[in-house]
Amino acid sequence: MVRSDGGGEYKSNELKRHYEEIGLQHNITCPYTPQHNGVVERKNRAIMNMAKSMLKAKGMPNYF
Repeated sequence: MVRSDGGGEYKSNELKRHYEEIGLQHNITCPYTPQHNGVVERKNRAIMNMAKSMLKAKGMPNYF
């Protein structure tokens, strides 16, 4: 199963045919609901926290 947010890059007929050929099911989540992808959201949050910590440690202004 492939899950996406329904973005245009995942809606082409060519991709649909490819999924059918290899036996994958395409599942589209509700738009603008990142809560449905908890693992990725946690990883993004961890990366953002690390980046903010590094910027703060180097004394960069807050607008960065």
